[in-house]
Amino acid sequence: MIAAPSGAGKSSLVNALMEVDGLVQPSVSHTTRAPRGQEKNGREYHFISNAQFDEMVANNAFLEWAHVHNNRYGTSKKEIEAKIANGTDLVLEIDFQGAIQVKKIFTNASLIFILPPSWEELKARLERRGEDAEDVIEMRLKNAAIEVAQAKEFDFVIINELFDRALFDLKAIVHAQRLKFLAQRRRRALTFQALNIAD
Repeated sequence: MIAAPSGAGKSSLVNALMEVDGLVQPSVSHTTRAPRGQEKNGREYHFISNAQFDEMVANNAFLEWAHVHNNRYGTSKKEIEAKIANGTDLVLEIDFQGAIQVKKIFTNASLIFILPPSWEELKARLERRGEDAEDVIEMRLKNAAIEVAQAKEFDFVIINELFDRALFDLKAIVHAQRLKFLAQRRRRALTFQALNIAD
């Protein structure tokens, strides 16, 4: 699970990771916010109405959900369970609230927080995106102070100062997770059986 304040580069890093690592698959969250720029329904997010979101909450369809920047975001239980059952290396781009909720359910999940190198750079990135009005940028920066304070709850922290270095760090974390005992046993079951390695 990867969390970050808006503008830290989380989505860019995840997209770059998926380009170089075909085993990593995204979880597509549901949101009540409107699409931005070139976003497409079902690719970046499932864009749904408040009424649809309410119905999913009532039906206990979310693994987690949270209010973020005056909108709601949620992770579908059904989608996550299906991908895990297929042995997928799943990456969730998620708010820190949701990440902490999911960690309580999937205790072996890794939490990664992306930090900007400075507040000045974070503001500059939000302004360069050209997607938000000044008042929205100010709200995102105010929320970022709350979000950044949660980095201590995460297993890994990447400072996205130089994109290539941050991507290298992210790839290293993913690779390390694949080398954990349970992950290796699942992927290399025949080898473990041949070596008589039990639980």
